[in-house]
Amino acid sequence: MRILNSFVFIFAFAGIVLAAAGNEIQQPSGNFRHTDNSDFFAKAMKSEKSTEAWTYSFVFDNGTRAYVNYATIIIPTSGKKIGCDIAFVGLKGKNSNIGRQYPLERFSEDKSKVRISIKEEYLMENKPGKGHRVLFTANKENFGSFLLNVTFSSAHKGMVPGNGNWKVGDNQYGSAILIPYGRVSGKIAHDKDTLEVKGYGYMEHTWQSGNATDIAVRAFNLSEATKGTYAGRIAIDKKGNPFGYLLQQTTDGTQILFPKRIVADGKDYNGKNFPKSPLQVLWQNAPDTLTIDMTKPRQKFSMLENFDGWFAKKATKLMLGGEIYFWRGRSKANGNVFDWSITGF
Repeated sequence: MRILNSFVFIFAFAGIVLAAAGNEIQQPSGNFRHTDNSDFFAKAMKSEKSTEAWTYSFVFDNGTRAYVNYATIIIPTSGKKIGCDIAFVGLKGKNSNIGRQYPLERFSEDKSKVRISIKEEYLMENKPGKGHRVLFTANKENFGSFLLNVTFSSAHKGMVPGNGNWKVGDNQYGSAILIPYGRVSGKIAHDKDTLEVKGYGYMEHTWQSGNATDIAVRAFNLSEATKGTYAGRIAIDKKGNPFGYLLQQTTDGTQILFPKRIVADGKDYNGKNFPKSPLQVLWQNAPDTLTIDMTKPRQKFSMLENFDGWFAKKATKLMLGGEIYFWRGRSKANGNVFDWSITGF
């Protein structure tokens, strides 16, 4: 494997413009840098037409998994809401999930304490890294009560390319990988099923003009389970162009990788359907190819399962242009163990 260890060479890729299929993707401007508190706090909360999400993936040593999202979404007739959802996979042999939506007034930030709260029942506190804590508490009829309370005991440093903002056609997209890999411990529970857990976690913050489906037809994030060798999120626009970035840990430090092409069965993968064969990601700024198989999920579910009310589900489905599904699982390739989540219609 050839390692790119010249930061001057890497910096040259920041701000590059890709022209493909008549569409332009302009990457972030500025030098690669470590993430800071500005990448953690809200970027688009005040805008009526922009949305954002804080996403966590936790894989525990006993095989149980937890996925947490705090995200804004524009709901027809209701306007912009803050949604909180969690999914457990394999908790005492069962899968379960819950989602709640609240008015934006329930969202608050305390920058002096580096703390984000939603209704004081959902918390993200302390700078992302060692000591960062995530709390999720919810109760809902027919879903039961849920708890996740975990803290990072160690963490790789997050990195972001420049200002973290992409221009995708006429839209804006932003991404910051805040914790690519870190050890965690704490407690999770669904009703009477309670576990003390240890494992590893991943955290990202994304933001965009409009809903995410206005920009991308498919997106996936991944984290490498053994050493955190790879971590990040890649999306595919409506013309089949990939954007976003991954972090790669090498003996020379952390490298930011930009996707150039995604290939399936020897052809460009346009993202319009869930993959039916392993994907190969080719990079703009590295010679290696990343292979990941996302064809055998351990969990499938629809985003609309977590919506309150039939009308909200129906209206949101019409607005988004379809029903959004999540596939989540684990696969192995070239000595790596990838935990992944892929989303789309």
